[in-house]
Amino acid sequence: MNKDGEFQLSDSVILKIESEADKYPSRKAAVKSALRYAQAEHGWISKDIVGAVARILDLEPIEVFEVATFYDMFYTSPVGRHPIRVCTNVSCLLRGSTGIVNRLREDLAVDFGETSSDGRFTLLEAECLGACSGAPMMIIDDDYHEDLQPDLLDSILESYQ
Repeated sequence: MNKDGEFQLSDSVILKIESEADKYPSRKAAVKSALRYAQAEHGWISKDIVGAVARILDLEPIEVFEVATFYDMFYTSPVGRHPIRVCTNVSCLLRGSTGIVNRLREDLAVDFGETSSDGRFTLLEAECLGACSGAPMMIIDDDYHEDLQPDLLDSILESYQ
């Protein structure tokens, strides 16, 4: 909290945001990077984080919130320790993403937007993750997993404690 009782990001995140903002003619151009740094530290983008980023970049909170809700890489509600983003776009769909999603739903006992009971995983649908040649694919944390088969999922998930 700052002296006015407002939520404040850590000094290291503030320094990263300031450094990023200095690269651009407009501070607004640093919003995406600022949100990435804040989410890396806090796990998700809360209303308090939106406000803190807006203050640092001299923006209105709605300008920051619009970016946070536009990109599916930002989580505007709490997620598990390891978010799983599964591509369900046409390339992945044609190459078996439905089987991947069904297996994850069954194994984790969750649906899209839900977190497993142990808090490890949150299952999220992604429109496109940009790896069509490796379809079907998913991202866990920042790790790409391509050419998926349902029988490979157990070993992949076990590596994320």
